[in-house]
Amino acid sequence: MRRALQFIKAVKYLGLLGLPMLISDWYIWKLFWLFWLFGILEVLLTFPVTMQSLCQLAGMIYTPIKYRPLPDKDNFIPKIKYSLPFKGSWVAVNGGTAKETSHSWSINSQRYAYDFIILNEEGKSLSGSGTSVSDYFCYGKELLAPADGVVVEVKTDCKDSIVMGNGKADPLIKDIRGNYIIIRHADNEYSCLAHLKPESIVISKGQHVKRSQLIALCGNSGNTSEPHLHFQVQNGNSFFTSAGLPIHFENIEAISCPNYSKYDKRPLNDIDTDFISRGQSVNNI
Repeated sequence: MRRALQFIKAVKYLGLLGLPMLISDWYIWKLFWLFWLFGILEVLLTFPVTMQSLCQLAGMIYTPIKYRPLPDKDNFIPKIKYSLPFKGSWVAVNGGTAKETSHSWSINSQRYAYDFIILNEEGKSLSGSGTSVSDYFCYGKELLAPADGVVVEVKTDCKDSIVMGNGKADPLIKDIRGNYIIIRHADNEYSCLAHLKPESIVISKGQHVKRSQLIALCGNSGNTSEPHLHFQVQNGNSFFTSAGLPIHFENIEAISCPNYSKYDKRPLNDIDTDFISRGQSVNNI
C-alpha cells in the first residue's frame, strides 16, 4: 500500500498536462486532467493526516490573532524551568529560537520545539541497516517528566511507523504526533512529548507526575523519518492552536556535538547560549 501511495502521489501531477483543456477542446487534454483523480484518492488514503494538516493551517492563521504578540525569547517570562526529558546525552537535531534553526517556524505551536536523538562518536544515529526501529540508538530509551505537573492528554493507540529511508515519513499514519503525552505544569505552560513507543506510556490522564518521573519510552509513532523524541512547550493544551514557548531549561549541559555534520549537512548558525540549539549535545547535570 505504501508503494502504491507513492505512485499515486507522483502520477497525480500528470494532471497538469491537462491544463490546455481550459482553452482547447482537444480530447487528449481531458484525459490528462483525469489524473487529478489520483489526488482525490491520495486524500482518502491519508485522510487523518490531511485533516490534521488543515488544523495546522487553521492554527497558523488563528494563533497570531489570538496571542498578540506571539511569545518569543525576549518577551516570554517562564513560570517553570524544565529538565531534559531523558537520561544521558542526546542531540538536538531540530530546534532553536531563531527562524533559521527553528523546528517549524511557521507552525506556531512548534516554533520552539525540539527533536532529540542519540548520536555516537561517529555522528551516526543507528547501527545496522536502519530498516528496523530497533537499529536506532534512541529507540526504547526511557523518557521522563520535564517538570512537576498534571497529565491532561494521552494518546496510546498508534503503531510505530515504518522507516521509509531517505528522510521520508510513513504516509499511512493516524496521527502526526503518534503516541503522545501533554502535561500541564502551570497556567499557560504545557509540555508535549510525541512519537512515543507503542504500549510504553505508564501514566494516565489526570495523574500528577513529578519531575524526572518515568512516563514512556522513545518510539517511532506518527510523522517521523526515524525514531526520535519531539518535545515542545506551549501555552495551551491544543497541539494545533496553542502558541509555542521558548523552553527555559535548568541544570543542564549543552556543548557542540562532535561530528554532527556527518549526520546533518545543514550549516549551523551562531549558538544562542541561553537556549538549546540544533547541533548541540545535551544532558541533565
